Amino acid sequence: MENNVFEDLANRYDTKERIELAKVIVEVVRPNLQNEKSKSLIDYGSGTGLISLEISDLVDSILLVDSSKQMLEVAKAKISQKGITNANVLYSDFTQETPELKADIILLSLVLLHIPDTDKILQELFRILNDGGKLIIIDFDKNNQINHPKVHNGFLHNELEKRLSEGGFKSIEIKTFYQGTRIFMNQDASMFICTCNK
Repeated sequence: MENNVFEDLANRYDTKERIELAKVIVEVVRPNLQNEKSKSLIDYGSGTGLISLEISDLVDSILLVDSSKQMLEVAKAKISQKGITNANVLYSDFTQETPELKADIILLSLVLLHIPDTDKILQELFRILNDGGKLIIIDFDKNNQINHPKVHNGFLHNELEKRLSEGGFKSIEIKTFYQGTRIFMNQDASMFICTCNK
């Protein structure tokens, strides 16, 4: 059922607000991809590619992975409109299946909050990353104003760091980089970027 929400949203997903927020995220992600020209990147939970299609120039290849076929259709149309030659899409849900994939970098932008079992997805991502690979997570700081059965209400830095560390990740850095109005379930919220290595 979860998926139908995103299927219905797909064609009207790229709202002005989402595009603005994506720009902010792209700005914080880009510096983390300097010198990664030869690397492969998976954008997990890519949606319509609002983030990864803006950073395709920084890596060798990008795979947009999403569990919504409609979102990926929109992404595919953008890839061809923009003439991006190093991006592909994959319909998959790593919480349900584990495709034989490998990547140097995995990006999750505002995706972790939608996944009930945080530890399980972190294990999957660890497995998919090549040795020395990099995980980049953008998500919301913990926000007690938000209570929704389908999403985490953000994450505490120390708790996420502990989970990542227990999952085998190293060199974990987490910092809040943006405070926005009504960006999380219509509430004011702040976003963090987390980077770590396998």
